[in-house]
Amino acid sequence: MISARFAPVIFGFVLSALMSFIVSGIATLRTAGPGIVLTDGFINLWLGAWLPSWMVAFPVVLVVAPLARKAVSRMVRQ
Repeated sequence: MISARFAPVIFGFVLSALMSFIVSGIATLRTAGPGIVLTDGFINLWLGAWLPSWMVAFPVVLVVAPLARKAVSRMVRQ
């Protein structure tokens, strides 16, 4: 198991992976058109879009998450 002190980084890693995977899939589908889903080319295009997106998303999540938490804490009643 991994130490709990790494939980925010692991959370950012998993969140950025899932979100960039889903968003890049939707963007790839919209760009290439629905007909490409039935071909092998779609997976290659999707993964080609996802990996660079994840490389950007992971550090962005680590920087933005604390700001988002702070903004949310100011919006909700304790």
